[in-house]
Amino acid sequence: MTTTPYTGASSTLRPRIDYANAAPGAVRAHLALERYVRASGLEPSLLHLIKLRASYINGCAYCVDMHTKDARLERETEQRLYAVPVWRETPFFTPRERAALAWTDAVTEISRTHAPDDVYDEVREHFTELEITNLTAAIVAINGWNRLAISMRVPVGSYVPRTEESSDAAA
Repeated sequence: MTTTPYTGASSTLRPRIDYANAAPGAVRAHLALERYVRASGLEPSLLHLIKLRASYINGCAYCVDMHTKDARLERETEQRLYAVPVWRETPFFTPRERAALAWTDAVTEISRTHAPDDVYDEVREHFTELEITNLTAAIVAINGWNRLAISMRVPVGSYVPRTEESSDAAA
């Protein structure tokens, strides 16, 4: 079997498997982790930042589209959204957010970084043990979604944010 190395996005990329229909149990399990993270007490704005950061690192265009739309709905500023890929060079993030972004980088690229002590020490200054565990679970969750969306080639731009009204109607 001949394989072609990935050379970047192209208009020839076609969706592969509708994973939600193919394996609804797997999606339910992943959604359970997502619900846990949302209820963990971590700030929604912080969760948006780490979801965006991991999605940028992983090159998940679908998730970047999704989480920028969701963050905007929760009044995140354009300036901060644009700065997520270059967060280290900007003054727009709090020390707590910067520690979370550094931890996101380390955990997302764990095969390269092995979650170094200096990054852990920084996150430890701003988060409790419970919060670090929940933060790490949030990073694990978005990395899983990124891998599903990228490998199954979920169509970019197809995400429509759920408003409170549509969420209430669906419940």
